[in-house]
Amino acid sequence: MKTDPVRLKRLVVKIGTNLLSGKRAFEGRVMEAVVRELCDLKTAHGIDVLVVSSGAVGCGMSALGMERRPTLLPEKQAVAAVGQSRLMHYYETLVNSHGPGLTTAQVLLTQADLDERRNYLNVRNTLATLFEMKNVIPVINENDSTATEELRFGDNDTLAAKIAAKINADLLVILTDVDGLYDRNPDKDKRAKLIPVVDEGGITHDLEAVAGGAGSIASTGGMRTKLDAARIATAAGVRCVIANGYKSGVIHGVLDGTLPCTQFLPAHAALSHRKRWIAFGRAARGMLRIDDGARTALLDRGKSLLPAGITGVEGQFDSGAAVRIVDHSGELIARGLVNYGSEDIRRIIGHKSAEITALLGHKDFDEVIHRDNLVVL
Repeated sequence: MKTDPVRLKRLVVKIGTNLLSGKRAFEGRVMEAVVRELCDLKTAHGIDVLVVSSGAVGCGMSALGMERRPTLLPEKQAVAAVGQSRLMHYYETLVNSHGPGLTTAQVLLTQADLDERRNYLNVRNTLATLFEMKNVIPVINENDSTATEELRFGDNDTLAAKIAAKINADLLVILTDVDGLYDRNPDKDKRAKLIPVVDEGGITHDLEAVAGGAGSIASTGGMRTKLDAARIATAAGVRCVIANGYKSGVIHGVLDGTLPCTQFLPAHAALSHRKRWIAFGRAARGMLRIDDGARTALLDRGKSLLPAGITGVEGQFDSGAAVRIVDHSGELIARGLVNYGSEDIRRIIGHKSAEITALLGHKDFDEVIHRDNLVVL
């Protein structure tokens, strides 16, 4: 699907760990090639370009002469702290070299920056201001030196999708070491074929099974995390592409439609920014399991979630927390903000709203999650 650079206003590119790793823990060849393309797009067409980059740990390993990736969290965080400044130095040097007059800005984020609505909006305002400066390419990474949850598999795929949704990007390009999503594992089956396009709503259980789990491709993640990222981006109206960063001219190849890749088409009706924050900004603190009646009410009738339709509660959380909502098979149905804490919900599940006062001694709401605070996924 060809994209005219003149019509492309805002582009997010995620560069994965595989593309920045070499025999010396960090390899900058792909980084330089991609930066050259992005500088060209920004200079020639004035496109707002943002990079979500892995590589802090690899840079730290290189600086410290380490041959093995650290496994203990404190060591990972310390190595990332060493590597972050070096990683940004590389980006700044390359941007200055290939984009005269351009400069970079580093933005380090943790999930906590997205949990609170005020902070969530502040991040968006900061990025919008950087774009208004016209000559800045923001480089975003998770703050691996302080965050404990951000070193998990696939974290930067998810971060890239959340940022693309936050800034109303036109296109998210996730660069990795394969051409895209295949209908089976190409390393094990020569009959594997690249899936060129995934339509709106096409990220199904079957497609996730094809992608496999974390680690199905090398490094700290897998194709499954990229599907999760594509789901976030497309729900926000952002087209998403998974492409091979080792291919020469990968960004231009994606834009002119000549490069083999997998494209995920965006939803026709994008979520509002508040709904995006509920669905993807806040970290889920627990899970609610619902019966078939509640599933139908949420999906087909646009109703709120009442205690009568809840069959189980997982996790400990307070009122106002974000939770996942799954059906009896474990399929993710929605996310929402609860009106009651986990202990209260456990006491009222399966009961009618009229019984809440008798069970809790008070009733603040009829609904466990009001429709306005619920996003069907």
